[in-house]
Amino acid sequence: MLSKKKKSSAAADKGYASGYEKGLRDGACESLVRLIEPVISLTRNVSILYIPQGFEAIDQGIIEALRQLVREVHVSDSKHMAEQASLIRPDWMLVLNGLHVFPEDHLGQVDAVRALGIRTAIWFADDPYVSEETVSIAPHYDVVLTHELSTVELYRERGCQAVHYMPLAVHSKWFKPMRTEEKYRSDICFIGQGFWNRVELFDLLAPYLAGKRVFIAGGLWDRLSNYTLLKPYIRMGWLPVEESIRYYNGAKIVINLHRTTLAGSDNKNTHNLPGRSINPRTFEISACGTLQLTDVREDLSLYYQSGKELETFSSAEELRAKIDYYLGHEEERRQIALRGLRRTRREHTFITRIQQLADELQW
Repeated sequence: MLSKKKKSSAAADKGYASGYEKGLRDGACESLVRLIEPVISLTRNVSILYIPQGFEAIDQGIIEALRQLVREVHVSDSKHMAEQASLIRPDWMLVLNGLHVFPEDHLGQVDAVRALGIRTAIWFADDPYVSEETVSIAPHYDVVLTHELSTVELYRERGCQAVHYMPLAVHSKWFKPMRTEEKYRSDICFIGQGFWNRVELFDLLAPYLAGKRVFIAGGLWDRLSNYTLLKPYIRMGWLPVEESIRYYNGAKIVINLHRTTLAGSDNKNTHNLPGRSINPRTFEISACGTLQLTDVREDLSLYYQSGKELETFSSAEELRAKIDYYLGHEEERRQIALRGLRRTRREHTFITRIQQLADELQW
């Protein structure tokens, strides 16, 4: 049995090693961030009325990008969008998602805005999980943007004349590398709702995770069969964005598992459309300079190179093996995370994405 003195010394050595490792990571990330700033090609001579969904990080990323890229930006809540459009007379009204908190007269308001001669666009950010609702919303807009490949044809089949695949991005002023306190540090981190496919994965991994420094946050995690075993690592409920960013930064590995698209399994996907596209969390994790282990979606290779800028898994066994490998190979883990950060800041910020959107809509 170790003496108290030896235990204290071992703990101090472990703390020093952890701090040294974090220092190397933080310094490399800070240097990279200073070198790579989003480039603005030109300011568009257009006036935009933006209607947020209430997805704080996405909404703010879009708003700040618009303010840097177009002549004039106004923001209104969904309850008063027709009234504001009538007063402001923008060239375009851009709506994010149009779901959840939008009023019952949402579509009537959109029709009224179009009757004023104002062009309208909606950018769906929850596809294909709520396709049961979005198919009736999309035809009311002049232009439909979706981050999900599988819904493009669905909207065209419903008579939408202008449908564009437009991935989301990251608000790089928020999601970025930062130094964190010890309480935010973990070996393995997952932030998100406990949808059934996620519960299944974490139940399989539970005995393995119980021996690691783990942080899990979100709702519905009491669905776990192994909830008692993992409960000490779970923070139930909603986690503020700023806290998520700190936990991403404090982790050695962040897991990203897309939710299932099966109809009726936490979804309104009655068309049973597959999930072919990555979620915004993919960009957000990589923007923090932390190694991401994600399941594979069809368009992932358009944005990141597996094994170079992030890592992928297709089963609980593969995920466990890669967690073991990268926890034991610090330098390799750090280099992949840095390359992912570099790619994200160069190509996947909202500054870049809104410029692509502006080109698509000919602003």
